[in-house]
Amino acid sequence: MISSTDFKTGMTIIFNDEPHEILWFQHSKIARREALVKTKLKKMSSGEVVERTFRSNEKFELAILNRKKMQYLYEDGNNLILMDNETYEQRSIDKEKVGEKIIYLKEGSDVNILLHNSELIAVDIPNFVKLEVVNTTPGFKGSTVSSQSKPATVETGAVIMVPMFINKGDIIRIDIRNGEYITRIK
Repeated sequence: MISSTDFKTGMTIIFNDEPHEILWFQHSKIARREALVKTKLKKMSSGEVVERTFRSNEKFELAILNRKKMQYLYEDGNNLILMDNETYEQRSIDKEKVGEKIIYLKEGSDVNILLHNSELIAVDIPNFVKLEVVNTTPGFKGSTVSSQSKPATVETGAVIMVPMFINKGDIIRIDIRNGEYITRIK
């Protein structure tokens, strides 16, 4: 058990029976009042960020999280099936826990998972993914100097705005944090 005065950025605690990561904290003491700790907490299972203020004497349990690399195999209804690369054990997780980044997830790609008490609580997709363009209007000669863009559908079904010189069959790198085209892979 730790006190709220022992908080550090990046620490994970159990709050409301779920693991939360401390994104930000600030100690404050006003005159004769009890000291308070203002925090921003990120719920590990959903990514939701909440702001809370705690008294200095409140105690919390540290959340022990294990990170593991797994491979995304396939989608089964509302679940994603993942396989441990070492033991070949398969686990499923609800698609909602992955969130909107699921549109960049390709079968066979590696993902990092978070486990708390052997329960799979979150899937972390890498920030940059390489995907093939399966549909777009053809590029034309001289379009490399233009700053215009066009929509392109990648193999997972996501639609990305790409430069005019990108063609069907090109492999592109995408930043999934904002859904933007980064570069074409040769």
